[in-house]
Amino acid sequence: MTENYLKRAREVLDVEMDGLRKVRASLDGGFTRSIDRILAALNGGHKIVVTGVGKNIPIGQKIAATLTSTGSPAVFLHPSDAMHGELGILADGDVVLALSYSGESEELTNLIPALRRANVAIIALTCSNENSLARHSDEVILAAVDAEACPFNMAPTASTTATLALGDALAMVLLDARGFRKEDYAKLHPAGAIGRTLLLRVEDIMRTGSRLATVPRGTRIKEAVIAMSEARSGSVVVLNEDQTMAGIFTDGDLRRHIDTPDLSNQVIDGFMTTSPISIRTNQLAVDVLAIFEKHNIDDLVVLDDAGRLAGSVDIQDLPKFKIL
Repeated sequence: MTENYLKRAREVLDVEMDGLRKVRASLDGGFTRSIDRILAALNGGHKIVVTGVGKNIPIGQKIAATLTSTGSPAVFLHPSDAMHGELGILADGDVVLALSYSGESEELTNLIPALRRANVAIIALTCSNENSLARHSDEVILAAVDAEACPFNMAPTASTTATLALGDALAMVLLDARGFRKEDYAKLHPAGAIGRTLLLRVEDIMRTGSRLATVPRGTRIKEAVIAMSEARSGSVVVLNEDQTMAGIFTDGDLRRHIDTPDLSNQVIDGFMTTSPISIRTNQLAVDVLAIFEKHNIDDLVVLDDAGRLAGSVDIQDLPKFKIL
C-alpha cells in the first residue's frame, strides 16, 4: 500500500512538471511585452494589481506578495470586492494582472468593462489567446497545460502550479530588470533572519578589543596560546613592529604542529599563515559565511579601508548573530 501512495505521488509530480515544461516552451512575446508594460508602470510610480477568483485567490495573493517583497509594488484585489467599492484601489497608470485559466470566470468577465474604463493596462495570465479575458486584455501570458493532476482532470493542480511559477518568473525578471540588490531586499525585510543576515556588516560582528587576540612577531607559541585563551578566540593575529598584520596563527595550526619538539617554546613566525584570507569591515556579514564555507576555515582577519587590522571573525560567534 505504501508503494501505491508513492507511485501516485510521483505521478502527480510528473504531471505538474510536464505542465511547467510546456509553459516554459510557450513563453513568447506576450511575456516580454508584459514585462515592458509593468516596468513602464513601476518606473512611473505606479503599481501592479493582481486579481483572480477561486484557487487563484491564494495564488494571486502569493504572486502579489512575491512581487512586493522583491521591489515591484503589488496588491491583490478580489473581483467581487472591486465591484463593491474597492475598484478605487486602481490608479491611472497601474497594471492589472488577471489570473484565470479558462479566461471565462464570470467574476472576472464582469470586471473587465470597469477595468477597460480605467486608465490601466490589463495582462491576462490564462490558457489561450482566444478566451474572453484574453480578447479584452492588452497582453496575454500563456499558462496552458495538457492535463491536471486530478484523475477527473477537474481540480486545479498543474494549472495553478503553472500560474504560480509564471508569477515567480515575472517577479524575478522584474527584479533583474530593475537592478534590485540584496541590500534592497534587506530593507524590505528588516525583521527576522533575512533582514538580520543582510543588514549586518562585518564591523557589526567582528571581535575587537580584549576579544581580539594579537601578539608581536617573535612571540613564543605558548604565549600566543595564552593570548588566544584569554580572548577565548580560535586564532591570534601576529603583528609587525608598525602594527600591520604579519600573519595569523590558529588552533588548527597548533594541532597540525603538535608533534613538533618543544613546540611551546618555538617562535610563532615559522608556524603562522602569512597573507591570510581577509575581509573588509563594510562587507555584508553574510559574506563571512560564504568565505568560511569556500575556504574551509574558521577564523577570518578583518581589515579597514586602509588595509590595517580592524578585528577578526571567529566562526563560533556566528550562531549568536543567527547568521548560520
